[in-house]
Amino acid sequence: MSYFQHHVFICCNQREGGETCCNNHGASDLLAYMKDQVKARGLNGEGKVRINKASCLGRCDHGPVMVVYPQETWYTFVDQQDIDEVIESHLLAGKPVERLKI
Repeated sequence: MSYFQHHVFICCNQREGGETCCNNHGASDLLAYMKDQVKARGLNGEGKVRINKASCLGRCDHGPVMVVYPQETWYTFVDQQDIDEVIESHLLAGKPVERLKI
């Protein structure tokens, strides 16, 4: 059994020289937003949801990216509305967001 119902890793890798990376697309800001939203909804903690910053997840061309475990669901996202949709649909209702899956 998993310690968390959902464990989310968001790539915040920053590459030098303008090379493609998730952080060039605002991943760190969206990570902070997702953590705040999960906490505000009382979803964080043991047996619930954990949001973690990750280094390179190896899918830079799809960036920014996140992966939700234990379901092993990969997403791309671009703004706060995408983050809200992942929280509402996947983390709360258990329904992956098909349009964001990679």
